[in-house]
Amino acid sequence: MAALDTVSIAILLGSLLVLAGILSSLIALRFGAPLLLVFLVVGMLAGEGGPGGIKFNDVGATYLVGSIALALILFDGGLRTRFAAFRNVLAPSLMLATVGVFVTTLVTAPVAKFVLDIGWNQALLMGAVVASTDAAAVFFLINARGLRLRPRVRSVLEVESGTNDPFAVFLALLLVEILLKGGQGWSHALLTFARDAALGCVIGFAGGQVIAWVLNRLGLPQGLHAPFVAVSALVVFAFANALHSSGFLAVYLAGLVVGNKQTRAHNSVVVFLDAVTWLAQIVMFVLLGLLAWPHRLGDSLVGAIAVAFTLMLVARPAAVFLCLAPFNFQWREKLFISWVGLRGAVGIFLASIPLLVGLPAAYLFFDVAFVVVLSSLLIQGWSVAFAARKLDVSFARADPLPRRVELDLPGQLAREIVGYPVPANSPFLRRGLIPNWARPTLVIRNEDILTPAEAEPVREGDYVYLLAPPEKAQALDRFFVDMPPPAKPDPALLGDFFVPGTATLGALADIYGLQVAADHTEVPLADYFFEQLGRRAKNGDVVALGPIDLLAHQVENGRVVTVGLRLAEPEAPATWREWAQALPNRLRRLFG
Repeated sequence: MAALDTVSIAILLGSLLVLAGILSSLIALRFGAPLLLVFLVVGMLAGEGGPGGIKFNDVGATYLVGSIALALILFDGGLRTRFAAFRNVLAPSLMLATVGVFVTTLVTAPVAKFVLDIGWNQALLMGAVVASTDAAAVFFLINARGLRLRPRVRSVLEVESGTNDPFAVFLALLLVEILLKGGQGWSHALLTFARDAALGCVIGFAGGQVIAWVLNRLGLPQGLHAPFVAVSALVVFAFANALHSSGFLAVYLAGLVVGNKQTRAHNSVVVFLDAVTWLAQIVMFVLLGLLAWPHRLGDSLVGAIAVAFTLMLVARPAAVFLCLAPFNFQWREKLFISWVGLRGAVGIFLASIPLLVGLPAAYLFFDVAFVVVLSSLLIQGWSVAFAARKLDVSFARADPLPRRVELDLPGQLAREIVGYPVPANSPFLRRGLIPNWARPTLVIRNEDILTPAEAEPVREGDYVYLLAPPEKAQALDRFFVDMPPPAKPDPALLGDFFVPGTATLGALADIYGLQVAADHTEVPLADYFFEQLGRRAKNGDVVALGPIDLLAHQVENGRVVTVGLRLAEPEAPATWREWAQALPNRLRRLFG
């Protein structure tokens, strides 16, 4: 019975720790604290070195939970990445994910050797452990602060964070093997990495195809689609690792394949993975906090802080500016990408490998990585929004996103039902704006279900449900945002919409149902201004795009940075002479 009581108490304590982490997120969101930091602190306070006094030193369990959590996080990241964004930034992102990680390791290693008094191989391992960025930390902070980054910057950060983990894991495992068994040739190591990466790509692509096929062809019960996808992602990850290939790369590519296919229950899968990855991160960081001893951290605190500042201020910027030099990035974008290289789960996860294999002084790697992650979350994490605004790489989103409901329609994959509450200042209510690919199907008013014709006109407080393609559902958000009118309203503005000059004509046409020539779909708005004007743009310049006018809202060095969208001016009433001249053509069209 004592053993049963022990298990019950362990479950109780574990559940209470997770609940404490979840509830503490409310405080973190209010004061802007990075949530991963909160979970680490909760674990430290509950651990043996804190007031909780819980004894926990199971590195194997921590490694297992960390592997599962990172696999699901990477799969979820791939699931949300569009192939278009992936292709556009593939080269710079892969440079950062490979060469960038290697340069970061090389720049950090000498400082680690000097301040921690360790050997060169150990110093290189220390650099590899903290070299990769954390996608979950970066994008939670960006989304929580209401930032809309320039598309290219966001895509680079997204793809880099999803693809740099495999190389960092490879580099760390290689250096661990060297420390355990002695050196091997770097040429052999690079061939091994190329083989592992290629096999991981094959397994990930094939795994994603199989997952999508099963979702669409087999009649799974409604509630099992999302668990099936999550468990299948872990199967892909574990199978790739069992064949000694890159499991992290395989699971990311599997998510990328599934996310870019039309599949059943897409929305329920995304919502389920949101909850699962969130819970996995909480559990992982609480366990990592339990493993940390505040008293032991003091022994290497000065050296760890030196490594952290070297990483933030020297190594990461050097890697970013070097890797992005061949590409057309502005210095502000490079500086922001340098600053947003947050360290998180991956660093501490890699630091647990020396503990797991029993390297000498293994706790030093864990302690230094722990301090580096804390420093990164405290300093970089709290300043992400400030840096984005100062470097002008984001468009502030003061308006909160609307609550969106998505419902799958069994029997077809091309459409789903998307629902929104209608706020008073939404563009949909104020102007009746809606894309041509979205079709209102029903309106709920005072608990009554009405057809769009019966509900005309739609009122504040109604709930509108529309048919829309699943991949375009998110684009509907902007039409249902509660946007108070500006102090000096322009009656012709489309709900005061602004888009970056890097947005393409095709993307804009897709949302507003405009006609754009096939060879112009990939043309950025900034280039379209230059093409139409025949000169460098100035603030206030206007060019037409179908029924919409594009207004040069913000211009830097003659290039449009922010574009305002407004309705084209209505045509002046025709004179009687013009009307008479047009009469024959009108009669001809009328009577054939």
